[in-house]
Amino acid sequence: MTETRVAEQTDLRFAMPAVDDPVDTEVGIILLGLDADRLLAGLGMTSLADDPGRVAVTVDRMRHGRPGLDADGLVRAGAGYWRAIRPSIAAAYPEPAASASVRQSWNRAYRALDTPALGPIGLATRVYLTACWLRRADVDALT
Repeated sequence: MTETRVAEQTDLRFAMPAVDDPVDTEVGIILLGLDADRLLAGLGMTSLADDPGRVAVTVDRMRHGRPGLDADGLVRAGAGYWRAIRPSIAAAYPEPAASASVRQSWNRAYRALDTPALGPIGLATRVYLTACWLRRADVDALT
């Protein structure tokens, strides 16, 4: 079979991530599907724990009524942090390049946020900031 024929038979609508893709990319793809208030709550939570998986689980538990967690407080904390840091993100990565591949968009934005202009940020903070930046229209509407 020629290469052209193989390419014609390959269904490119869905592609699994490569085995060696960074875990942060797959976490980011999941986060991009969350509502903006959950992204802001996660961003607010990153000041307490800087592990993206723990933050996502804690925010989910909070939304399901776990006692001792204040959803509105976390959203307010995330919104305040977002308003404070958004100008620095815009300066570092003003116009994200559009891509049909969510993973490519994620990776570009994630790399762009690796800048001294944002100061020292942990992994969860960087992941949540990347998700908020890519979903900034929705996030900005809540702040």
